[in-house]
Amino acid sequence: MAKPIRVKTQWFKESEEARTPDETASVIAMNIWRAADGTVDNLSQADYDILTPQRGFRIIAEICCYLTHYTDRLLYARVDEASRQALVSAVGLRLAETMEDNIIVFNGGMKDPDYDHKDGFIDLMNRRNADYATFDFPADKASYQALRYLSLMIREIMEQGDQTWIQDQLMDIEVPQIMATCKKTVDGFFPLSA
Repeated sequence: MAKPIRVKTQWFKESEEARTPDETASVIAMNIWRAADGTVDNLSQADYDILTPQRGFRIIAEICCYLTHYTDRLLYARVDEASRQALVSAVGLRLAETMEDNIIVFNGGMKDPDYDHKDGFIDLMNRRNADYATFDFPADKASYQALRYLSLMIREIMEQGDQTWIQDQLMDIEVPQIMATCKKTVDGFFPLSA
């Protein structure tokens, strides 16, 4: 069973000045990262073989792309177009920085001279965003097709023995939980108007 994570949904101290999109995006990105990382932990505890940190980072990347797109969908009716684009871009950039930072830490502080992980993540996010744009997200949730697409992307990363069952685990348990977490975050910062 997926463990719920605590997420920040409002500012602890009210400020007289409005928070910048970068500040809000940083919190949303942190919550997305925590949800994705928690999913990898949950999969490991459910006896799916993650085996390598590289596989774990790839799963995290796929989930982050999915949740960033979902965040964009949630924001669509809540903020104006320019603000939405700025916020979603800032979330993506912050996630790319977080991915790169975590990979560098894992590699003992060494940056890969042959591959820019930040640019690679942004490229993946742009491709996945175009893919997810073709799916419906009715009533603030994902369609079966969107869930299936994410699970197929992660299925390809997994060992052959896990490929048969990983889709059910993701579609039925993990992804609905992290989507609820993501929605709670967005609802906290950008409540729907009554």
